[in-house]
Amino acid sequence: MPSEDEDEGEDRGEGRTEARDRVRVRDRVRDRDRDRDRPQALLDALLEALPSGAAVQSPDGGVLAANRRFHRMFDLDGRAALAPGGAPGGRHVHRTAEIPLPDGRTLRRAIEPLRHEGAYLGALWTYDDITERKRRERDLERDNVALTELARQRNAFTAAASHELRTPLTSIISFCELLTDPAFGALTHEQASFLEAVRRNADRMQRVISDLLLTTRMRATAGLELEFGAVEVDRMLLDAVLDRMGAAQEAGLFTVLECAAGPVLRGDRHRLQNVLANLLENAAKYTPAGGRISVTAAPRGEFWEIEVADTGIGVPEEFREEIFNGFVRAPNARTGGYPGTGLGLAISRAIVRLHGGTITVGDAAGGGASFLIRLPVTGPPDAPVPGPPDAPGTEEGP
Repeated sequence: MPSEDEDEGEDRGEGRTEARDRVRVRDRVRDRDRDRDRPQALLDALLEALPSGAAVQSPDGGVLAANRRFHRMFDLDGRAALAPGGAPGGRHVHRTAEIPLPDGRTLRRAIEPLRHEGAYLGALWTYDDITERKRRERDLERDNVALTELARQRNAFTAAASHELRTPLTSIISFCELLTDPAFGALTHEQASFLEAVRRNADRMQRVISDLLLTTRMRATAGLELEFGAVEVDRMLLDAVLDRMGAAQEAGLFTVLECAAGPVLRGDRHRLQNVLANLLENAAKYTPAGGRISVTAAPRGEFWEIEVADTGIGVPEEFREEIFNGFVRAPNARTGGYPGTGLGLAISRAIVRLHGGTITVGDAAGGGASFLIRLPVTGPPDAPVPGPPDAPGTEEGP
C-alpha cells in the first residue's frame, strides 16, 4: 500500500496539473479575446490616421466605427456612441456631394463602397469641411465678375474716345494740307514751321489712337486675326525703312539696311510691317542727332532673324522684359522727356508671337538698344499655306 507521503505527493501533482490547465484556459480565452479585438483596433487606428472625418458602415446600415474627427465635426463628443442605422443603409456606388449645414458650414461627403472578392462589406463615409474653400471660390467669382465688367467698361470707353478723337484729328490734318497748298497763299518760314508742328503732332495722335484701338480689339477678341501669305523679307524691310526714312533724316540719323538672301517667309506682311514701324520709330525717337539706325536680316536655320539696332539711350537690363507689357516704359524713357504710351512694343510682341516667333531686346554693339525678331520661316503650325508673294503697296491700312 502507498504511504501517506506518497498520497500527499500525488495530490500536490494533481493540483499543479489543474493549475496549469486553468492557466492555459485563461491564456486561450485572453488570446481569443485579443484576436477578436484586433480587427476592431486595426480599424480604429486606420480611421484615426485619415485626415477627414470618417465612419465605416456595415452591410446592414449600422455604424461599425467612426474617428474623432467625425465626432468633432458633428459635435458628438461626450454623447452616446453611434447606434446601428445611424447612417443611411444600402449598397452604394462611389459618389460625392457637397452638403450645406444649418450652421453655415459646407461639407464634402464621399462614399466609397467596400468590397472583397465580390462580397459587399459596407461603405467608408468621409467628410471634409470645405467652408473656407467655398467662401474663397465665391469671393473669387465675385472679383472676376467685377473685373470683367471693369474691363468691358474700359474697352468701351477706349473705343468710344478713340473714335470721337479721330474725327477732329482728320479735320486738323486735312486743313494742314490745305494751308500748305500755294493756292491759298504763301506762308512765311515761321508759319510753315508752325503748321508742320501741328501736322506732326496730329499724326502722332493718330498713331496713338490706332494703337489704343488695336489694343482694345486684341483684348476683346483674345488676339488678332492675321492674314497669312508669302512674304519676301527683303522687300518688306525696304518698304519699312523707306516709310520711316523721312522721319529719320529729319532727326539727323543715318539708316543702314542689310538683308541676306533667303526663303520666302509665311506671315502677315501688313502686321509685320507694323512691328518694324514701331521699332524704327522708337529707334529714331530715342537716338540723338548724328546717331545711326541699322536694320539687318538673315535666315538662321528654320528662322528669319531681323535686328533693329540704334545708338540711342538703350534699355536698362532690369526692364528688358517689362517694356513689352502695355503702358510700361523704361525709366530713362519716362524721365528723358520722350513722348510715348508704351503700347507699341506690347502690340509688336503680340504680333510676333502670333507668328510663332519671339522678340527680345539687348545692348547694341555700339551702345544703344538692339531688338531681335526671330520668325519661323514656315510660320506657326496652324497658319495656312501661302500663295504668291505680296506685292508692295497692296496691303490694307490699319
